Amino acid sequence: MTERKPRKDATRNRAAVLAAADTLFAGCEHPEEVTMADVATAAGVGKGTLFRAFGDRTGLIRALYEARLEPVRNAVEEGPPPLGPAAPPLQRVPALLDAILCFKLDNRHLALALEQTGADSPYRTEHYERWHSLLRGLLAQIPGPADSGFTAHALLAATRADLVEYLAGEQRTPREELRGQLADFIAEVLGAR
Repeated sequence: MTERKPRKDATRNRAAVLAAADTLFAGCEHPEEVTMADVATAAGVGKGTLFRAFGDRTGLIRALYEARLEPVRNAVEEGPPPLGPAAPPLQRVPALLDAILCFKLDNRHLALALEQTGADSPYRTEHYERWHSLLRGLLAQIPGPADSGFTAHALLAATRADLVEYLAGEQRTPREELRGQLADFIAEVLGAR
């Protein structure tokens, strides 16, 4: 049995919903302020359309997050060094963590909304498991006694959305300063290995 293509209006509605949700999350002060009703109104669709397409608010947030994350994922999987697969681990680890930090800075409220959904542990999400697995594998290639699984978790903790929101939002730490602090932290961890 062949898989049916989505109707043109369904594809158009999905794009409108994702664009509306993206705008709402980018402009909100707190991610919990964005409701499904707000997204439906902004997208010009009924709430039923929204629930049929995404299931619930968490499904919508995940879909939007994955759509926003796709360029980063493509750069990691297929791009040139230092982020892509041809880069040596000592260059790729800092580049990957910097890319994740920049993504979280650019998408703070969306990333925070995803981590706050409460549906799953943030450590069991597909994107977290993907980054952890990649980092663990890269760290295993760098000589040293440290456990690569734990070290990958510790490094990823520095890019958690709640920490990024606290530092960039509440503490108003400038973007380049945060990137520099993360780079210094990574260098210390990798130097210790």
